[in-house]
Amino acid sequence: MAKKAVYVVVAVAGIALASGAAWWLQNRAAPAAAGAGGGGTNASATAALAGAGRSGGGAGAPGVEVTKVKAVQLQDDAQAVGTLRSRQSVTLKPEVSGRVARIAFADGAQVKTGQLLVQLDDTLQRAELSQAQAQQSIARANLKRNQELVAQGFVATRVVEESQANLQVADAQVDLAAARLQRMRITAPFNGTVGLRSINLGQYVGDGDDLVNLEDTSLLTVDFRLPERYQSSIASGQGVQVHLDAVPGKSFEAKVLAVDPLLDANGRSISVRAVMPKTPGSNLRPGMFARVLIVFSVNDAALVVPEEAMVPQGGKQFVFLLDEQGQGDAKKLVSRRVEVQTGVRRGAEVQIVKGVTSGDTVVVAGQQRLQRDGTAVRVVNMARTAEAVPQAAKPVTP
Repeated sequence: MAKKAVYVVVAVAGIALASGAAWWLQNRAAPAAAGAGGGGTNASATAALAGAGRSGGGAGAPGVEVTKVKAVQLQDDAQAVGTLRSRQSVTLKPEVSGRVARIAFADGAQVKTGQLLVQLDDTLQRAELSQAQAQQSIARANLKRNQELVAQGFVATRVVEESQANLQVADAQVDLAAARLQRMRITAPFNGTVGLRSINLGQYVGDGDDLVNLEDTSLLTVDFRLPERYQSSIASGQGVQVHLDAVPGKSFEAKVLAVDPLLDANGRSISVRAVMPKTPGSNLRPGMFARVLIVFSVNDAALVVPEEAMVPQGGKQFVFLLDEQGQGDAKKLVSRRVEVQTGVRRGAEVQIVKGVTSGDTVVVAGQQRLQRDGTAVRVVNMARTAEAVPQAAKPVTP
């Protein structure tokens, strides 16, 4: 028991001795450093404190990073992707089944309205038409004979009326047979260019089978979609810029033809169709992928700040500005919270519509340390330059 108490006393004494030695060494090193500071180290510390005093409220003030509010050219625009469409486009299909008796076009040929493209075997339809015409002739002859007999008083008027009804039925049968015969001919509904045929001579096709597509490329349109928030900004006649991946380095100026009044309930978007300019000899084709840029307005002196300068609070947007107070050595920078109204966002930059002026200094980092207006601050980083703002505010080209 006595031996255990001795161990405890020795341990406590060792800890006390070590603590005293550490305290003595620390207090001895501090004066030595102070004594040796008559050279460059003391001068550097003095310069740092002076610089801190000029940049803000001294070494004890909270450090912040700042940048300047810049006035740049900024455009309010929207980007979308779309597809080129023909003025008119149709895939020709037969209304009845039949065997292909004649193909009257070449792949990729220009055709005129009403031109025969495909003729189906119409032998049966022609026979039906001949039969209907014969019955029509008989009905017409009976009507003429009965009219003569009625004039002579040999038959009743009712007989003539029945003959007239029979002739009308015969006429309808002729019209029906002629319509069936006409359905065996597939003609071009408009001027255009036929595509590649998907049938062969002698092939049996059913009603609704694809025969060939017909495209009217005399005028092309581009269809694209925009978010519903642009529905009040887009209107017929508005100009749009179209860029095609298939035609790099070239931009086409199109005009809005129409805006669909019905919004897409799935994507909450609005459909827009623009007319492409006529470019003779161009390689524009329906189905091409297009990138569309719509410019709503251009502001030559828009005020922008980095997005990190914005501080949302209570559904509002704020920024912290720095103001200079005092004169000479007592000059210092103090913070001031200002409510702002934002506009267009471009990348990492935000347009400020109301609340700041060009050249104001805004805090971009360290806002959480500024609890109230008038807080003295110390600028710790002025490395931010004006190049970030113009780059983000340049017109965006898709």
